Amino acid sequence: MIEDLLVAAAGVAAAAAVYAGAAARVVKQYERGVVFRFGRLRNDVRAPGFTMIVPGVDRLHKVNMQIVTMPVPAQEGITRDNVTVRVDAVVYFKVVDAAEALIRVEDYKFAVSQMAQTSLRSIIGKSDLDDLLSNREKLNQGLELMLDSPAIGWGVQIDRVEIKDVSLPETMKRSMARQAEADRERRARVINADAELQASKKLAEAAAVMSDQPAALQLRLLQTVVAVAAEKNSTLVLPFPVELLRFLERSTMGSAAAVGEASAEAPTPPTAPAPPTAPTPPVSDAYLKGAAHAAEGVEPVGDLTGASVDPAPPDEGA
Repeated sequence: MIEDLLVAAAGVAAAAAVYAGAAARVVKQYERGVVFRFGRLRNDVRAPGFTMIVPGVDRLHKVNMQIVTMPVPAQEGITRDNVTVRVDAVVYFKVVDAAEALIRVEDYKFAVSQMAQTSLRSIIGKSDLDDLLSNREKLNQGLELMLDSPAIGWGVQIDRVEIKDVSLPETMKRSMARQAEADRERRARVINADAELQASKKLAEAAAVMSDQPAALQLRLLQTVVAVAAEKNSTLVLPFPVELLRFLERSTMGSAAAVGEASAEAPTPPTAPAPPTAPTPPVSDAYLKGAAHAAEGVEPVGDLTGASVDPAPPDEGA
């Protein structure tokens, strides 16, 4: 009898141990337990720690309450100013209601991922390229609002959304680089012009001081000579004052003008009359005929180098 009782007690203990092993559950600190009894949701959500369920009747689903980091695949779109871009982002969200996350949506992670991709394409089409590149904080807030509105009904809270990268076509990159280079060159020219303006003002003030004190110009000339000679140069460049050149030019022009005026005022001496020429006597026809007859009687000379006259014969009486 006692043995039967012991066997029965052992069987009950074994059944209790099996039951306890089947009913015992442990919920971690970052999880919440949702119990379904015969397919219906129990009102109480199991807190972290040890808990018991009815084996074969209850089913415990654990929901992670940690913040989930989900990358959004890169989405291609056309901005409002007709520029093709490729944008990718990252979404941070967490479950705030474990029961709603299991009941309202089949897979809340997949739902958030698809909604993030759709919202990202929508925000690309509503924004300009400059906003995507320089005003990302505002776009992040708008994207977060677009995701958070439907996610609240799923028991999910969007913590934050960040746009990671904006990829541009190569032609657009080169155009933006040229634009930035032109802008930097424009600013450099403005700065250079401003510096020239300030330098001209200072030079004008210095010229005014030097005009009052002529010796200051000579001192500045000597300082320039000292600065040039200090570099161990074999050639010394000596500046020549421009004022001296102008003075010499004015002096030369004044002398030339005075000479011109004096020559214009001097009287012109009278010229002597030319002596009268003797009249040519008239030539008669008889004179011309006689000259022609005399020319015909002259014999031509053959050789001017030899003796032209025969020597006289010797005198017989001599």
